[in-house]
Amino acid sequence: MSQGGRSVLSNVLAVAYKESATLRHDRALIGAIIAQPLMLLVLTGLVLSNEPSNVPWAVFDRSPSAESRRLLRDIEATGYFLPARAVYSPDEGRELLRSSEVVAFLSVPRDFRREVERGRPQVELLLDGSDPLTAARVSGYIAEVANGLNLRRVTHAAGEEEPVATRGPLDVRQRFRFNARLRDREFFLTALAGILLTNLCLSVTSLGLVAERESGTYEHMLSLPTTAVEIVLGKLLPHVGISYAVLLFSILAPGVAFGIWPRGSWLALAVVTLPFVLASLAMGVFVSALARTSAQAVFIAVFFILPSMILSGAMFPYQFMPHGVRELGALMPLRWYQIASRRIIERGAGLDDVLLPMAVLVLIFTAFLLGIRWRVKPRLG
Repeated sequence: MSQGGRSVLSNVLAVAYKESATLRHDRALIGAIIAQPLMLLVLTGLVLSNEPSNVPWAVFDRSPSAESRRLLRDIEATGYFLPARAVYSPDEGRELLRSSEVVAFLSVPRDFRREVERGRPQVELLLDGSDPLTAARVSGYIAEVANGLNLRRVTHAAGEEEPVATRGPLDVRQRFRFNARLRDREFFLTALAGILLTNLCLSVTSLGLVAERESGTYEHMLSLPTTAVEIVLGKLLPHVGISYAVLLFSILAPGVAFGIWPRGSWLALAVVTLPFVLASLAMGVFVSALARTSAQAVFIAVFFILPSMILSGAMFPYQFMPHGVRELGALMPLRWYQIASRRIIERGAGLDDVLLPMAVLVLIFTAFLLGIRWRVKPRLG
């Protein structure tokens, strides 16, 4: 190797050694690098699953007979369903579907026992099709139980009963609500706004205070006659307008390209977006307040973005996640925004139907503001 080549290699190795020494002492960065793959491994290996569990469902049994009770017991015995929620009218069951309180609504007709004797029993099953994969699996489990069910019995002279196969399987008349064709496109596009806004808000604010420190203007900012909360709010407001432009794109693009328009109130969607955007922006500022370098801010932001996408329900149904993990996802603003946006876009909801998600988003925003106030000193010294 020539003298010039050795000089270049020496310089490169010297710089590499210096950077390695810096990284070696950056414990937060090393921790983030190690923890992120572990987090993804745990989430994808233990938490995420396309197999439904703890499925909430409702039953309107107009034929409280031994045959109908056996059908319900056999469905619950699969282990995929919670105990059935009894309702007393079809409208009550449909309302539970519309409000996302149940995934399936089973209606047993009044003459079910007589139809069993005739060998042609039928039941009606309504399913929430807004999550196509879940709806298809739940309907498959119920249909499997129905196809293997022997409802007729005969009694021998000794008084013993034994099941006798019906002349045909139980006929489950299935109908899907809110996404009758079970298109995955609708499931993902209704959460597009939340996903884009989460990435935007965390990206534009997670480096804000860190950049001030690295450029040397952080001390000047703290010397201003303002409180830490006032500084934060002043930094957040310019990004709110950008966020609404992203929201408008997220509504118009699926509508123009795929015909997926909000069925509910556009005003309600605009109103619920404000606390979500403020909470997400405050989350990014909180990340920036925790970090000491830009690299740390980027890696810490990923800790918020990754669980938000996976645990919120925007990409995978959160209802079927294990307890503990499901409650952890409830701390993320995206969890509550995707609930509200899907109610408005898919189910035709209004402002009254999203008051609870709005209230939770306001609480999350307030909690992040308190955390920022604790972390950012309003004055030097």
